[in-house]
Amino acid sequence: MTSMPEPVDERLLGASDLARAALREVTSEASIGDPVGYLDEGDGVISLRFANRLAGYPGWFWTVSVARVEDAEPTVLEVELLPGDDALVAPEWVPWAVRLAEYQATARASSAGSSGSDLEDGDDSGELDEDEIDEVLGDDLDDDELDDDGSPILHAGDLDGVDIDELDPAASDDDEDDEDDSDEDDSDDEDDSDDDEDDEDDSDEDDSDEDDSDDDDSDDDEDDSDDDSDEDDSDED
Repeated sequence: MTSMPEPVDERLLGASDLARAALREVTSEASIGDPVGYLDEGDGVISLRFANRLAGYPGWFWTVSVARVEDAEPTVLEVELLPGDDALVAPEWVPWAVRLAEYQATARASSAGSSGSDLEDGDDSGELDEDEIDEVLGDDLDDDELDDDGSPILHAGDLDGVDIDELDPAASDDDEDDEDDSDEDDSDDEDDSDDDEDDEDDSDEDDSDEDDSDDDDSDDDEDDSDDDSDEDDSDED
């Protein structure tokens, strides 16, 4: 045997003016539309619904819950804006801990998948063979410019295996100018050295002339001394 639902109190259904007055306390009259029915909440409580005119809330209804005790007038219990069956609502809230766990699981799965794909497609050794090295470096390198392991031998001024001087003609011209300047400096140094040797020879000749002059002076002095001695002997005689 099924129980029959209790009939709705007609005085609650007629409490539209009371419900509208309660809505005007929380919103403007312009946002309240026409009555659109009611919901039986049970235990002598019904919710009167009004159309919502607020922008951005399609499918929502102003809802006023009213009730009545025996021998009393209807009373407003609650006023709120509730979504209808076709209302635009936010997605169900998911705690941040759950979101983070799902993100981490997805990241791990993606990383594992990409690593497996790399191992299947790539070489296990991780090293390039000779053909691949030739393809990368080109045919410009000679065998004597490669190390034993196939890697290019880097020189001063190389950057990532590229000779910068070869790429910059101005740098090559500067090097040639520097070499010419160096040759000129060496030539000047040789000329200076020859001049120094000539100066030394002249100095030696001057010293020799001075020695000869000293010898002549000494001979003259000796001759003068002999003459004086002869004169003394003559006087004695």
